[in-house]
Amino acid sequence: MRTSEVLHAWKKILRGEKPSLSIEITRECPLRCPGCYAYAPSHLGEGRGLRDLSDSKGQSLVDGVLEVVDKYRPLHLSLVGGDPLVRYRELGQLIPEILNRGIHLQVVTSAFRQLAPEWAGLPHLNFVVSIDGLQPEHDVRRTPATYERILKNIKGHKITAHCTITAQMMQRPNYLDDFMRFWSAQPELNKVWFSIFTPQVGDQLPEMLSPSERTRVIGELLELRERYPKLDMPKGLIRQFATPPHTPQDCVFARTTRVLSADLRSEVAPCQFGGTPDCASCGCIASMGLAAVAAHKLGGLIPVGAIFKASLRMGGATAAQLPAKSPGQLVMPVKSHSQP
Repeated sequence: MRTSEVLHAWKKILRGEKPSLSIEITRECPLRCPGCYAYAPSHLGEGRGLRDLSDSKGQSLVDGVLEVVDKYRPLHLSLVGGDPLVRYRELGQLIPEILNRGIHLQVVTSAFRQLAPEWAGLPHLNFVVSIDGLQPEHDVRRTPATYERILKNIKGHKITAHCTITAQMMQRPNYLDDFMRFWSAQPELNKVWFSIFTPQVGDQLPEMLSPSERTRVIGELLELRERYPKLDMPKGLIRQFATPPHTPQDCVFARTTRVLSADLRSEVAPCQFGGTPDCASCGCIASMGLAAVAAHKLGGLIPVGAIFKASLRMGGATAAQLPAKSPGQLVMPVKSHSQP
């Protein structure tokens, strides 16, 4: 992240705004992956899940997403689901509109459908393809988005491969090494991110890592990053997996990212996982990345996290003084030379 981007984000925080936005643009997905947090029965709280919402399609979806984007003016936007490629035609309209607003755009998908050629090489656009381990396990968990189909559908693009590490993977020696070896050899791969499976409070799932497995993952990732340049995970980020934020209030990512669900109104809280995430077992790469930034000490003395918390308090006070918005009203922030 460049210094200018940090300053832009800081200014939004001081105004009581969240610099990042994530939108579940559809409730539909052709996959039925075990452990998917988006389809947990309490993803939206009060026993509501993603499939309980109504969603839009066609021009209604395009207009609705752009209305939300113009309302919140995020610096970074993630389009998730469901799977955004379910709304392929609408995505084709949304991508140029969002990029023209100067927003960094990330689309998280299983790549079950071909990425359009015109999307390749667009600046500030990142396709993150979810891959559940090596081909034998992945193809069982994520059919119809099999390895064969992914490799066909990402041709001509540069993608980020994101893999969530589960306990099943850690039962085989060198699993992560084999994963990195395969994907590093693919010309379409730009970089790899790993998360660790994050359960909800009270879950007892086969995907959950034991404390010893988590420690082993950290050690292996620290070693793999030295051998595979495409593993885009700094040491400080990896080490944060050992001490994840204790609560959503301690999580920089949760406090700086607004997550909206498929009706474009319901907020997913306290973070993208919804429900009651087990923060002590959090393995979200975004959370760990921003936790590493917060742990950094300016001049070796003052933690960035202390400045961040003070900024949040100031931003909260600023937001409290602003006039209330009437329902449905879009309040556009004043554009300054520092805004995109």
